This record gives sequence, structure tokens and C-alpha cells, in this order.
Amino acid sequence: MNRGCAPLRDDTAAVREDPAATLSEVSDAWLVGRARELNAAGQHSEPSGQHTTIREADNLLLEAQRRGEPRIVAQLLRHCASMRLANIELTDEADPLLDELLNHTRRHGLEVLQADAHALRGKRALLGGSEDNALTEVARGLAMLDDELAPDRALGRRSWERLLATSLIDLGLVLTQLGVYEMADEVMARAHQRIRESGGPHEIAVHMINRCRMQLAWGLRLERVGHTEEAASQFSTASAIAVAVEAPWRESLFPRVSNRSASEQMPVLGAAHALDSPGAENIPKLEELRHVDRSMHPREQILVAIALARCLVRSDHRDEAIRVLSETLNNLMSDTSEQTLRISLARELAMLNDSHGRPRDSLRTYATELETELWAMREARVSTLVTRLENSRLSHKHDAITRQAREDPLTGLCNRRALDDRLETLLNSASEQPLAVALVDLDGFKGVNDRCSHAEGDDVLRTVARTLRETLRTDDFLARYGGDEFVVLLPGATLDAAEAALSRTVTAVDRLPAGLSRGVTLSIGVVSMRPLEPAAQALARADAAMYQAKRNGGNRVSALSGTLHAEERHSSAIDQGVWTPPDAR
Repeated sequence: MNRGCAPLRDDTAAVREDPAATLSEVSDAWLVGRARELNAAGQHSEPSGQHTTIREADNLLLEAQRRGEPRIVAQLLRHCASMRLANIELTDEADPLLDELLNHTRRHGLEVLQADAHALRGKRALLGGSEDNALTEVARGLAMLDDELAPDRALGRRSWERLLATSLIDLGLVLTQLGVYEMADEVMARAHQRIRESGGPHEIAVHMINRCRMQLAWGLRLERVGHTEEAASQFSTASAIAVAVEAPWRESLFPRVSNRSASEQMPVLGAAHALDSPGAENIPKLEELRHVDRSMHPREQILVAIALARCLVRSDHRDEAIRVLSETLNNLMSDTSEQTLRISLARELAMLNDSHGRPRDSLRTYATELETELWAMREARVSTLVTRLENSRLSHKHDAITRQAREDPLTGLCNRRALDDRLETLLNSASEQPLAVALVDLDGFKGVNDRCSHAEGDDVLRTVARTLRETLRTDDFLARYGGDEFVVLLPGATLDAAEAALSRTVTAVDRLPAGLSRGVTLSIGVVSMRPLEPAAQALARADAAMYQAKRNGGNRVSALSGTLHAEERHSSAIDQGVWTPPDAR
């Protein structure tokens, strides 16, 4: 089946031909959009095609890391990991990416993407056969999204809502794989609300396909405990979703043949129609999906096999149905990602595989008893998940309270208490030496408050804080010390290296749009810690260097390597070597 996916922009081919020359010229939005496009294509490609899309996505990730914008890096990490999880042979390669995604999002306070990192780690745990770890990961992810989160203003509301919906969907998929369908349904409903407000055709199509998949798995599970009417209702709902997805599908990023329906190309949609109304008319379509779409995930293979078998039985081809089920079960013998659906597949085969054309009474009795016990085990799994969710909620709230005690409420940066603790830790660590200390002050900030309002002044402080955080190195420590002053600790940086890094920050603030910066610039003083030097003395020297930068016109970095001169002591308000904090002056 030849499938195509419209490129995000006409210059995609140029980027592929000469990535080194052109990637640096595209926008951040292009990087994220192209990664989304590659992820959508890779999920339904042959292995060779998956390797190609992954290589291109890896190049996009390298470019994002070079630029250093945390939100862009996080999204690229997420796409690169997700693409590897779609190929069972590459799942081990996803591990370092998932670890990096979790640490990166935690470090930069990107809660929605951090929750998604837990969801993907839960998916990875299931691929490795560890349901217990998957329960823990999904509980942590759900706890993070429990409260009504404030949108990330740096992303824009629509993009933030889209990321939130994606995280909820990924969590819902793990819950579906675990067989916790009621909770999965609640999570998917939350995702639906977000997508309805901000999603494009691709997000809507993805969400509807995932809902369809969940309904089918739920229906098969209900059948196993004899709830046939409820199961039929789930199949009917799934079929209705499969009809409704046709419109957004045609505008989505999925690789597709334009003149064929979604249900002819997406296995789960074809299975939905067949399970709702088994019959001979579905057989050719399902047979084609089985043989043409070789990239089918195990869950799709199982759903298509069961749907096809039921259609074959309705058409008096019982032996062929048994063959289809047997082949699928043998193909997935070593797969551990879909235990609940695998049992449904084995049950379907057991119910057919009898020479008299109907299951023996003893087999039926055994299956009923077995399913009753499994249902009880499922309830225990739900109880375990609820318990871990409550524990994760408490832990998350405790972490939030601890973070608030060490966080500046206006900018979200660390406060003075956190700075003192971090500075003491760095001073006692030989591996962090040399250590540079910088004091950052805003030029012209008083004028912003005088001309505009304190609310606009607060916006400027937040903008500058965000720019500082995004332009400094990953290991650098940034704190708001009071008023319009910030302190930066640069472990492992010589004075020259620190001056160069901080100069990039000065340039970044100077280049901000006037509507964001209101014309403020930065004066930065930086010094290198001396052996056994008290922290207060180092800050005093940084303060003196900062005033030197201001005397030279501001919008610059001044590095101080010598002792304080008398005039520097006077201008920085130092009395006998004790530096006075800015909000105490």
C-alpha cells in the first residue's frame, strides 16, 4: 500500500538534502511540527521506514538541543522516544531518551510533559512485561495532572492544551493496556475536552482512534465474564467512532491513500465495524489489512484477528477462522505488551477449536471459572492503582509545598533560601570547582514601573527570568535575590567561560521585542570564587563588578578578578566585608 503524508512545508526536501546547512534556519515551530509529522508516519511504517524517520527526528533533536529552548527540547525528546517504542526491536534505545525526558522536564518545571514522560515509561514497562512498574508510572503521571494546571504562557494556550491532551491520551492508553477501562475512559474524556478546544484534525483523529481501540478492548473483556449486552454496546460505540473519524482522518498527518476510507487503512477502525456487525462483507478488507499492513502493533493484530475470525465463522469458514487465530497467537507468543488482549485471543481460539463445532461443556465451565478469577485479579489491580495514585498525589502535593517554600512566586525561580543551600553545597564540592558567581541587575527597570504599572513591571521580570533560564547552561543555578536582581552560580566555569556565557544572556535580553522587555537590559557582574572565601564576600565582589558594568553604560558583563577598591566598596554598599541584600537597602 503506497502511503503519503503531506510535508509541513515545501522546504522539507531541502532540509533532508542538506540538514546541516538548513536546520539552523528553520523556526522552533517547524522543528516541533516536523517531529510530529515524522512520529505520525513512523507509527505506521515498515521497519526500514521507521529507521529513516527516526534518523531524521534525531537530527531535529540535536538542533533543538543546540538551541537550548527547554520546551522544544522536551517535545523532541518525547517524539524520538515514542517512535522507538513503536518498534519492538528499538525499545531499548528509548530508555535513555525517556530518562533524559523525565530529568529534563523535572529540571525545567514542565509538568505536563513530565506527566507524559511517566506515561511513556509506563508503556515501556509493559513492553518489558512489568505491569507493576507500569501501574507506578501511570499513577505518578495522573497525580501530576490531577489539579487544574495553569497554562504555560511561553507555549501559548492552544499548544499547551494540545500537550495536555497528548499526555492524557498516553496515560489512557497505558490504563487500557492494563485493563483498567473505567479509569481509562475517564482520562480519555478529559483529553476529549482539551482536544475539542484546541486540537487540529490530526489530534482529533488520534484521539478518536484511541477511544475506538479502548472500547473494543473493553468489549472483549466484558464478553469474557458473560456481560454480552454491555460488550455489544461497546462494539457499537466503537463502530460509531470509526464512522466519525473519517472527516478528521482526511486532514491528519497519518500516512494514507487519499481515495480509500480510514477503516480500510487503519486496522482498529476496520475491526470496529466487523466486531459490531460480523459478516462476509468485512472479510476482504480485514484480510488485506492483515497482509498489507505489516507494521501493525500487537493490539491491532489481535483485534483484526478476532474480528476476522468472527466474520469467517458467520460465513461458515470455521477452519479458516481457527487458522487465523492460531497464526496470530503464535506470532505474538513472545510479546508481553497486551496481556489482557492476548487472553481474549486465546479464549476466542479455545471456543472454536473443537471437532464438534462447539465448545465442550467442561471447557466452558473451566473458562468461566478462570475468567471469574481473572476479573477478581483485575479488581485487585484497580485497587493497587488507586492506592498508588493516592500516594502519588500526596507526594506530589508535598513536593509542591516544598518547592513553594524554595521558589520565588513571581518568576518561578529559586529564592534566597534555595540559593544559600545550593551555594553551600557547591562550595563543599571539589568536583564543582572552579565556581563563578554572578549578580544580575536590570537597567531601566525603575522607569518601567514609573511609566507603566507594577503589573507590567512584573511581566518584564518574568520575561527576563525566563530568558535567563533558557540561555544559561543546564547545570547553572539561577535565583531571584530580590527586587530586580538575580544571582547565577556557574559550577565548573572559569571566569572567562562564565563571562562568555553571561554575555550571550545579555545579548538575548537586548534582542527581546520591545513589547516584552519594555527596553530593559542587563548589567552583570561576575567573579570567580576563591579558596575558603565566604559566600557573602564573593557576592560583594560580584555586586561591585555589576556596578562597574552600570558605570560603563550597562547592557554588558563586567568580570572582576582582583580585590575591591574603595570606590567599589562604597557604590555596592558594603560595610566591613558584609554585603547588604538588595531588598534591605
